[in-house]
Amino acid sequence: MRELALILAGGRGSRLDILSENRAKPSIPFAGKFRIIDFCLSNCINSGIYDVGILTQYLPESLNKHIGIGTPWDLDRKFGGVTLLQPKMGIEENQDGWYHGTAHAIYQNLEYIRERNPKYIVVLSGDHVYKMNYRKMIKQHEETGADLTIAAQRVPMNEADRFGILDVDSKLKVINFVEKPKNPPTNLASMGIYVFTANVLIEILEKYCNKEFSDFGHNIIPMMIKNNSVFAHEFEGYWQDVGTFDSYMETTLELTKYYKDLKLDMYDPEWRIYTRSEDLPAVKFGDGKIARNLICNGCIIGGEVTDSVLSPGVKVEKNAIVRNSIIFNDTVIKQGAVIENCIIDKNVIIGENTKLGTGNDYSANKEVPDVLSSGITVVAKGAHVPANITVGRNVRIFSNVREKDYDSKVIESGSTINRK
Repeated sequence: MRELALILAGGRGSRLDILSENRAKPSIPFAGKFRIIDFCLSNCINSGIYDVGILTQYLPESLNKHIGIGTPWDLDRKFGGVTLLQPKMGIEENQDGWYHGTAHAIYQNLEYIRERNPKYIVVLSGDHVYKMNYRKMIKQHEETGADLTIAAQRVPMNEADRFGILDVDSKLKVINFVEKPKNPPTNLASMGIYVFTANVLIEILEKYCNKEFSDFGHNIIPMMIKNNSVFAHEFEGYWQDVGTFDSYMETTLELTKYYKDLKLDMYDPEWRIYTRSEDLPAVKFGDGKIARNLICNGCIIGGEVTDSVLSPGVKVEKNAIVRNSIIFNDTVIKQGAVIENCIIDKNVIIGENTKLGTGNDYSANKEVPDVLSSGITVVAKGAHVPANITVGRNVRIFSNVREKDYDSKVIESGSTINRK
């Protein structure tokens, strides 16, 4: 095996708040039938990389079940294939067993890496949405003789302080790297995608990595820029971090546009996005109005659905309305309900004649104003929203909430409903 891909998929995704309450960020549904990690896995297969390790940590059950033995991605192989790598005890100076950073996660799996004996290690983040041919990046890495190549993309200068920023010379050799600087020197942002020469990475991790010196961005990369050959690979295609409610909502609803206008083309037969699909019957439409949507298998729609994304098995009953919203698997919107500007997780029941996410009050959520302030209302997995109530904007409804947990028929904007 010349290349080994290691996907960092253990992140909590705290800015996605109650959507990641019961799952890791890479396993959050996206674009109806997919999960976020499907893009990274599909990129590997489309790039001809069939030896993949997935490093999990935070609430991995959903992710493990989704990936299984890797059949949808052609990774159920005798040689190579996919391996799920959980934290483990027994590593010297790491008796608690946890991964303490991105580099530390790789360090804990050096034995697995040595067994694979790759020439190059491709380190990937499992929580971004993009299509990328890693083979082009590996070719550049070989041609430059680099020890490390970092995928990078130009971002708006006013957003550069959110990223790790690279400073490069005319040949794209990296001369400086700063993690989320207040005054960015450039707008060339690291994408968190790395190609390492394997023996160099192994030597560095063995020599330096520990609980404190544990992160690629803060520790390993700055040191390698001083001591090794580090280059940037400038990527000009579509790439999106969907780690906030606003970016997740915007990126998902963009997919409801006419397919020739899409920034993220998921209909390209030359670069398919693979996933574990559910065996459900065809979509069934009633007499309602349907326009500009993504609607997945098993959905039954008797009401109005516009500018929205419906995952498999969603039911929208007669006279119900769904606008500008994302609905996850097997949720039921009952008769007369009106849903606007919402993200609704799996197995939720919205009662009859309830209005959810409506009104002109955009007050930020009182508990997490930095997370929820643009008008999106979020309902977590398995919650029940009673009939005949009105729920405002920027409201959080936690998982498995029941009717007894609501104290009023009017839930004001910025509120949070939790289990009593």
